[in-house]
Formats: sequence, structure tokens, C-alpha cells
Amino acid sequence: MKVKILFLFLTIGSLFLTACQTGSTEGVDTAEVSVDSTDIDYFVSKLASDEFLGRMPFTEGETQTVSFLESELKKIGLEPGNGDSYFQDVPLVEITGTPGPNMTAKGPAGEVTLDIGDDYVIHTQREQAEINIQNSELVFCGYGIVAPEYGWNDYEGIDMKGKTAVVLVNDPGFESEDSTFFKGGTMTYYGRWTYKYEEAARQGAEGILIVHQTAPAGYPWFVVQNGFMGAALNLQTEDGNAGLAAIQGWLTLDAAVQLLKASGITDKKFFEIAGQPGFKPIPLGVTINTSLTNKFKKDVSKNVVGMITGSEAPDEYIIYSAHWDHFGISTVVDGDSIYNGAVDNASGTAAVMAIAKAMSKMEEKPKRSVVFLFVTAEEQGLLGSAYYADNPIFPPKQTVANLNMDALNPNGRMKDLTITGKGQSEMDELAEEAAKQQGRYILPNQEPEKGFFFRSDHFNFAKIGIPALYASGGYDHWEKGKEYAMEMQNDFTANHYHRPSDEYAPGAFQMGGMLQDAQLYLNVGLKLANDTSLHPQWKEGSEFKSKR
Repeated sequence: MKVKILFLFLTIGSLFLTACQTGSTEGVDTAEVSVDSTDIDYFVSKLASDEFLGRMPFTEGETQTVSFLESELKKIGLEPGNGDSYFQDVPLVEITGTPGPNMTAKGPAGEVTLDIGDDYVIHTQREQAEINIQNSELVFCGYGIVAPEYGWNDYEGIDMKGKTAVVLVNDPGFESEDSTFFKGGTMTYYGRWTYKYEEAARQGAEGILIVHQTAPAGYPWFVVQNGFMGAALNLQTEDGNAGLAAIQGWLTLDAAVQLLKASGITDKKFFEIAGQPGFKPIPLGVTINTSLTNKFKKDVSKNVVGMITGSEAPDEYIIYSAHWDHFGISTVVDGDSIYNGAVDNASGTAAVMAIAKAMSKMEEKPKRSVVFLFVTAEEQGLLGSAYYADNPIFPPKQTVANLNMDALNPNGRMKDLTITGKGQSEMDELAEEAAKQQGRYILPNQEPEKGFFFRSDHFNFAKIGIPALYASGGYDHWEKGKEYAMEMQNDFTANHYHRPSDEYAPGAFQMGGMLQDAQLYLNVGLKLANDTSLHPQWKEGSEFKSKR
């Protein structure tokens, strides 16, 4: 029997469910169509229960989850969203990599042996049974970025064939107060690990190792350890991802310092010069040896989709999205091995289901069609939404907007609505209008250095030009203020994010905040669905405007 660990929110004062559940609507506008907080509570408690085994794709947990979602959509009365099916097949390949026990490095100033897990992690996206890296030279490539619009090329003048890039996490603007230098403290896509892997492949590198630091990454080393070791999922490709680097991985800061010392290069402050314009890659004269053996499993995961067909403009679509997946059964922490993912993302899935249920009860159908999409494999790199973006069920040009819900606030009602990616599109104004109805105010992303805009499924909708809203409260508690709210945010990230302790217990979640956000999303979605003159656009300066 799994050891039950009560969630952190049991220790932060009065944790009885908020007055919103018993009739009070303070901070939650009294709309004509209302989300029921008991529905949110039901779906969270169900999806985050041990019954669903952590909702990992390709496992019994997936079978249980998608069957439950399909059953509930049918009960609610939604139509199948993919022809006569509630499912969209997503072909994936699971690669279970077993690294060698260590990585050895040899340089002019000495030899280094690094231990897997403690010092580094490596994996591959190649469908290749054995990978042996022999005498691959390390090259310090700054932030691993090629950005012509900023006049930046961290790979300038070097042939990376057979070499392994060592790069820093985030981008050069991270510690800058100049908002025109990249985007200052706001992470650009160039700062995401996914981009760095992509660019290393374009440069022909044999390997890439990202130096982890908690502040610029936005999460501790444990998240890297757990997320990049063992079985990992990728979209199936015709060439088995042969064009990607043979190894992809991360180094702890201490391990990176050891490798840099082995180079014997003492006249350079590597991390400082990496952020300076004109940086050029630095061959370290250090070679590494390491290996991976891999097993493969190809199968089909499922996106789950239901819809309400519009009464007047059925070929125009509003898409709600949330990812149903989490990490399944994995590394034991404090006696617990089931990664229930209550906040991340049973909460968002529950809110979208509750919105669907509320809309299904409306006497008059919305004028535009409303789609409820629950995607797979977000935790593996936004794979379910990426597949949908490449294989859309509903034409992107006829998709008015995406409203994405991920990791909602479990700490009670908030005065703020924090918009991740504020300034990107006219969805901001619609959200602000809905927030004012609740007596709330708008904040931009309060932790822009963490790159949240690129870390959930709305990003794949944005990449194909669909204006997206990704917002929730969390930084100004209705009764306890900003300091308390930030304390809770930091505690979750440090102690519960992507850990088994992100789980549900009766009374542990103060549902008022989730109810606020779900109601706001319902209101925004209905406005878009019933006012067919509304066509939100990307704003000037948004990198997604040209895609529209």
C-alpha cells in the first residue's frame, strides 16, 4: 500500500474548502452560466487518485484516464470531437535508455569522472540500440543560441561534427535589465532546453549538455534527474530522429565547473563572457566518453476530444485545452512512488471538464463550436499538442482562440489574474474584462525568467498562429496578500513540483481559486463563442503574428 503523503497545503492554516463551495461568490462573478466547484473537486480527486497510477502515457494509467474522460464527456452530453470518435491517435515511441554508470573526461589539466544522476543525466531521441560516445571534444558554446535578429551566433566559425556542446540554460537576457537585449529578464524561446536541443542538431553536434542552475532553469536538479532518466516519449518520425544529437542531457553546475577546470583555460570567466555580444565558441580540449543502451516501444497514445457544435457558425471553433498526463510510477520519494499530479495537471483537466459540463446545460447552444481537448504527453515535451498542431482536427484558420489550463492555484481565491505571455495578443483584453467582473486585476507573468509561455500546450497553438490565453491567479491572495501567495508558489516549486507529494487529499485544496479561474475561462469562452464579430489577433511585435 502506497504511503499517503498529505499535500503541503494541509500545513498552511485553515484549509477547509472556501466559502465559494457553500454559496459565497465573493471574487467569483455571478454569471448566467456558472461552473460548479463540486465538479472541479470531483474531477481533481478522481484523476489524482492512485487508481489512475500517475496517468503516464503507454501505461495502464493512460488506459484508465482516457476511458474515464471519454465516459464523462458522454455523460455530460458532448459530441465526439473527431468524427465519430472521442479520441485522436498520437503515434509515439518510448525509448528506455540505460546510461553507463559514469562519464569520463580527459583534458590538459586533468581527468574527471562524473556519476550518472548525481552529476549529469543523458538520454537520446534517436531510435538507436546502442550509443557510444568516444573522445568527443567538448566545446563551450555559451547559451547555444543562433538568433540573427539579435546578431547572435554561439556556434559561429566552428564545425560541431563529432563534438559535444556545453551550453548554459536560459538566454543572455536573464540577468540583464535591458528589455531590448533578447527580452531582458523574460525568457525567450532561445532559452528553453527544447530549442537548445534543436539548434545543436542543426549544427551537427554529436552531443549537447546543458548546465543546470535552479534560478535560470526555474526548477531544481531533482526535476531534471527524474524527467530525463529512464523511459521517455517522442513523436514517431520516418527517420527515427536520426538527425538529432546522439546524446542530449544536463550537467550540474559543479560538474560543469570540473570539466571547465580540466580544460586548463584559466584566463576566461566562461559564464560571464557567454552573455556578452560577440561571444565565440571555445573548444575546451577536453574529450568525453560515455554510453547508452536503449530499448524501444512504439504505440499510440490518445488525445481526448469532445465538442458542442455551434448553432450559427459551426465551422468556427473555440478550443479549450488541458493535458491529462503526468509521470506515472517512478522514483520513490519519502516512501511514495506514484506521481499523482494533482496540481499538474489534474487541476486544469478538472476545470476544463467542469466548464464543459456547465456549457452542456445551457438551453441555447453557443453560436460558434466549442471544443474540449485533453492532450497527452505534455510532460514529455508538449507532444500531444504538437501532434495536434501538425494534424489539426479543426482548421487553424477557423480556430478563433485557444484557452489553455495547466496547474491551477490550489491556495484559495486570488486578487490577481496573471497572464503568461501578456502583450502577445488581444486575448489579454478579453481576460482583463472578465477579471474586472470578478473584482480582480491583471498581472504580467511574475516569473518571466522561467519561460512559462513555452512550457504548456498553448505554445503549440501559438506556433500555428492561433491566439492563446494561458492565465491563472496565484500571486496576490484574497485575504493574505502577495507575500503569502509567493511563499506558496516557491514552496510548491521547491518541494512538490514533479514529485509524488503533488497529490490530493480531502480538504487539502482551497477550491476558491480554481473556481475563480474556471469561471473566468468559461466567461471568456462564451463571449468568443457568442460574439461572432470577435476575432482576436496577435499584437504588433509578437513573433506569432506572421503565422496568423
